[in-house]
Amino acid sequence: MSSRNYNTNSPNTSPPAASGRRSVYLDYSAQSPIDRDILAAMQPYYESSFGNPSSIHASGRRGRMVIETCREDVARVIGATVADIIFTGSGTEADNLALMGTMRANRARGNHLIVSAIEHKAVLAAAHALEREGFRLSVLPVNAFGAIDIETCLSLITEHTVLLSLMYVNNEIGTALPIRELARKLREKRAGMFPLLHTDACQASNLYSLDVRELGVDLLTVNSSKLYGPVGAGFLYRRKDIALEPIITGGEQEQNLRAGTESVPQIVGLTKAFLKAQAMREIEYKRLLRLQEYFMRELKRHIPSIRFNGDPQARTPSIVHVSVPFVEGESMLLKLDEAGIFVSTGSACSSFDLRPSHVLTAIGQDADLMHGSVRFSLGRFTTQDELDYVLEVFPNIVSELLSLSALTIVHPKTYTQK
Repeated sequence: MSSRNYNTNSPNTSPPAASGRRSVYLDYSAQSPIDRDILAAMQPYYESSFGNPSSIHASGRRGRMVIETCREDVARVIGATVADIIFTGSGTEADNLALMGTMRANRARGNHLIVSAIEHKAVLAAAHALEREGFRLSVLPVNAFGAIDIETCLSLITEHTVLLSLMYVNNEIGTALPIRELARKLREKRAGMFPLLHTDACQASNLYSLDVRELGVDLLTVNSSKLYGPVGAGFLYRRKDIALEPIITGGEQEQNLRAGTESVPQIVGLTKAFLKAQAMREIEYKRLLRLQEYFMRELKRHIPSIRFNGDPQARTPSIVHVSVPFVEGESMLLKLDEAGIFVSTGSACSSFDLRPSHVLTAIGQDADLMHGSVRFSLGRFTTQDELDYVLEVFPNIVSELLSLSALTIVHPKTYTQK
């Protein structure tokens, strides 16, 4: 398979057909529908070219060639070398490998790790697991918008710091962190190659450049299911001179860093999705920004008490995270679901956790507001017509729930937008 088979100009502007009633999908940050071109590109590797890429017969060799072509394509787009790319089974696995693999392999160099308070749980859980192993962990606080202070971050660094892990775009409130500036100042501060910088770029891969030379990062995570590719695929960029200890052992796949038979169709789907997303990111950014601005303006007009979370100066155009005083987020979600509008209250990985969002806790949001939050996440197939339908339905839902809420009587305080 040659890289020229990746058609990044295909319009493919319609999602899979919905059944029966009208439905509006606004949960792209949790999972994107698969692009039909990508599904078609994967199909042959399930049917006719299915050999194990570690086998030495012709079918296996073909699979190996396909994987290595994919590796070359990904490396070219992000400004890396083929030895820098490790294919994984998910963004979570890539995050785990970045943190656990790096810290364990470089424990002779130091034992200190820094993460931000708003990281995805794939990073936070890995960080706390390392803490239980005896590594030292510092959690960088954020302000009310989810933004970091770079000087505060740098002040946490000690001679024993091995790694900083800060996400590119937060998956709940959409705040984009200043990764380029942090990387530049980190290079000025560090002696030799440490401390290293990892960024979880899963929510950034559709709309932002991931050229690692421009970003200045040492490790970077991407997840296929946020790219209109298949679920169950991702990759970790790891500068090849950085030592890693595998977290999955067994075979010798992926440079002895990720055991297990590589899935050729999944890697093909991930690669094609990534190339297509990066090729159209600038156009898509502008399109979604127009929709986001329109949607937020109209939401505020229809629901004056609504609060928008995230950094107004550095908010990704794909996420509109709102809090509504005196209304439960789950109640809003269920009412929206009844109307065929699919959203979430935050990270899909936390949907069964009844505790308040760690992101909203980190930004210091009022406890009453925390439970009245909904995330609308826009994507490639979102249209203004769909948003107009939400604007027709959502204000009525809020009014209905407010009329039923005893909180308006028990806690008659008001909230204003920060």
